[in-house]
Amino acid sequence: MFDLRRYLAEFIGTFGLVFAGTGAIVINDVSNQAITHVGIAITFGLIVMAMIYALGDISGAHMNPAVTIGFWATRLFPTKQIGPYIVAQLAGAILASIVLRILFLDHATLGATLPSGPWWQSFVLEFVLTFLLMFIILNVATGAKEKGIMAGAAIGGTVALEAMFAGPICGASMNPARSIAPAVVSGQIQYLWIYIVATIAGALFGVLAFRATQDETESANTETTEDVS
Repeated sequence: MFDLRRYLAEFIGTFGLVFAGTGAIVINDVSNQAITHVGIAITFGLIVMAMIYALGDISGAHMNPAVTIGFWATRLFPTKQIGPYIVAQLAGAILASIVLRILFLDHATLGATLPSGPWWQSFVLEFVLTFLLMFIILNVATGAKEKGIMAGAAIGGTVALEAMFAGPICGASMNPARSIAPAVVSGQIQYLWIYIVATIAGALFGVLAFRATQDETESANTETTEDVS
């Protein structure tokens, strides 16, 4: 069944994530570092947290193709909805980058994620960051404690934490849509593959770790629980 509400929620959520998060990067650049790196990390964490609380009951507030694929791998998400979810996420993200391009015509990257060192360094970081994010999402948003009031804070806090310490090296994307949109709109696509392959691989390994740390009862309950992240 086509559920427009869910796809619209994913579109809006991912738009908000990219607009606020990469917007903070752009505005920091044009305002003589007024926001600071810490402020950028907090912005990403806060927008993720806010969108989870606003949209979690509608679509699960994935806002991230790697997370959607991760939930599918846990059997918490139907195969037929993967395509529409990812299309909605990418559309929202690209629209956000287009708006930022209109607002800041001279900005070179629009907040695109680019390695500051060797490509493999950023690849490993993105893999580990997304692995940890997916593992945490599954543990706070499934099972007996799903929909707890602190789930959004835990996930948003994880995003802020990881962006704060890894952002200067790899950009701390953890999200293909967050990286694809500014890269495509700004033309900075040379390292985009890192932020697609590493994040999806990291999410899938996060699923494996989640499965390995659950007992049989918890796993059975998880398979019948609707995703909330």
